[in-house]
Amino acid sequence: MGSPPTAEARIAVDAMSGDLGPVEVVAAVKLARAALPQLPPITLVGDLTVLEDLLRQEQLAPDDHLLLLHASEVITMTDKPMQALKRKKDASMVRAIELVKSGAASVVVSCGNTGALMAGGTLKLRTMAGVARPALAAIGPRRGGHFVLLDAGANPEAKTEYLVHNAILGSHYCRVMLGLERPRVGLMSIGTEEGKGTALITETHEQLKRLGDLIHYVGPIEGFHIFTDQVDVVVCDGFTGNIMIKSWESLVKFFSHLLKEELRANPLRAAGALLARGAFRSLKERMNPERYGGAPLLGLNGNILKAHGSSNRHAIVSALKAAGDILHADMNRHIGADIARANQVLATPAAA
Repeated sequence: MGSPPTAEARIAVDAMSGDLGPVEVVAAVKLARAALPQLPPITLVGDLTVLEDLLRQEQLAPDDHLLLLHASEVITMTDKPMQALKRKKDASMVRAIELVKSGAASVVVSCGNTGALMAGGTLKLRTMAGVARPALAAIGPRRGGHFVLLDAGANPEAKTEYLVHNAILGSHYCRVMLGLERPRVGLMSIGTEEGKGTALITETHEQLKRLGDLIHYVGPIEGFHIFTDQVDVVVCDGFTGNIMIKSWESLVKFFSHLLKEELRANPLRAAGALLARGAFRSLKERMNPERYGGAPLLGLNGNILKAHGSSNRHAIVSALKAAGDILHADMNRHIGADIARANQVLATPAAA
């Protein structure tokens, strides 16, 4: 199976599922259309009455570049993913995914229930030919730039084949989102020496070395390498990746709280903080998770982009931009070609 041959370069937006509701989604569409002239056409999926009213408030009208599709149900954040997919067949998230499956769109953007979006995308779109499992990618800040990490939670238990494919998926996503022509790929481990780590890491390391110029593999890395300028793509299993992401998000909040506490300790420090507010604003922007809009589930016949559940209009604009960038780069076609080459290499016995 390949990508739908007649898939339209259109973004299907689940307008109903986020914490802030369709108000922020429609406002984001208006902002995105004004700021991003190359943005692909959009289909908003949700309650038609609600969406039409919001479009009028934003002085927008449906046209060829902004279509509406009615969906009478919403999958909530508290719904159990598989139950919701079975019971709420007319949910906005489900209908948006089905647009991609039918070829009426090429990417879904949703702020909704992560489990339902991942399960629905995988079940309805299926993996690309040759891809063992889809992987969830995330972008984080490092010294001098940003890095891509995957898997961020789609597959807690991994096999060598999954991790090798993650390296290819992550390399292509990094090229599109971070503009790096030859991103450096590192394999997360507990040491950089040969043979360090689990049997899975050792086997994956050997297989990644065999890929040659398919990726720019720099070898195993440790946790303290991630935030330095040593790698652009961090490859790991979904269990490790999910823990890492949640840990650094928590650490950022902790340091932010600690910093505010110390700066408010006395008037002199407060005055210094006022003078340095430009630097703090810049730091906040560099650490801002809204900057790249969301986390894609890579490796499917079609594209799924998960924005944060509490995304405001500005975060959703970033997600729409990311969706457009993915489509303009024709990322899945390039992924498919490299996965096929990698699988040929892996199928050939290694030289003794």
